[in-house]
Amino acid sequence: MTTRDDLFEFAEFDETESEHIAAPRYSYWKSVWKTFIRNKFTVFTAILLIALVAFAMIQPMISGYDPMVAPNINNSSMRFLSPSKEFIFGTDNVCNSVFDAVWSGARNSLFIAFICTFINMVIGIALGAVWGFSKRLDRIMIEVYNVLSNIPFLLLAMILQYIMGAGFKSLIIAMCCTDWIFVAYFIRTHVMIIRDREYNLASKCLGTKTWTMITKNILPYLISVIMTYVSRTIPAYISYEVFLSYMGLGLGAKNASLGKLISQYTSYMNSYPHLFWIPVLILATISISLYIVGQRLSDAADPRTHM
Repeated sequence: MTTRDDLFEFAEFDETESEHIAAPRYSYWKSVWKTFIRNKFTVFTAILLIALVAFAMIQPMISGYDPMVAPNINNSSMRFLSPSKEFIFGTDNVCNSVFDAVWSGARNSLFIAFICTFINMVIGIALGAVWGFSKRLDRIMIEVYNVLSNIPFLLLAMILQYIMGAGFKSLIIAMCCTDWIFVAYFIRTHVMIIRDREYNLASKCLGTKTWTMITKNILPYLISVIMTYVSRTIPAYISYEVFLSYMGLGLGAKNASLGKLISQYTSYMNSYPHLFWIPVLILATISISLYIVGQRLSDAADPRTHM
């Protein structure tokens, strides 16, 4: 005989069920990736950029190119050869392979640009984040910014290169001497815009530490802004290095550089134009690709595009 207890079952109460949200799982970086690959031209540019940077890093190690050594200097028939299967970009006035010289110079230019960008961004972001919160530090740093921002960057870099001499270390120091202050001021401005929003005021009232608010509430929101700045900075540093090397103030004679090659081959622009235009085109392709990919990545990283 069926009783009432057999027909019904007591439901258990679970407090955690009330907190469950019936929504699909969300991954920020997965959403960034999907947004980024939506544009086919950007994907092609990114693949091209990766290939160029990888080739610039690997090829010089295989070729063993040394700007101080001219392998066929006594053989005049090896000078100014046109591009061919053996010499893809031809040879220059000292019988060196232009192909090897260009990629060795591209590696050094990229290496310097990446290091300078990393140093300036780390210092600038950390200082700018604290600067945007501290009123006492703001009074001091504003005066420092007003002084350094009125000194022409390239002029100061040239003076420092004259004093320290050509070389990797001196060039990096010269290019990092004041540029961090502009990154810090840029971050400070954006931090001041975000710091007084309601959720940050509420977090401060609950006793959240300033550095925790910076790292958890503010900097993640600025990822797209930082990426935009980086996408402009890396090509800019490549251009600075090329300009300083073109003026004879960049790397030493023992190191290849796109700026040094462009300066060296300028005198052959009319007689052997390919010597001048090949490093210029490589430089332009890398710089434009970096800018396009960086801008698209910053757009994809903007949280407002994920809504």
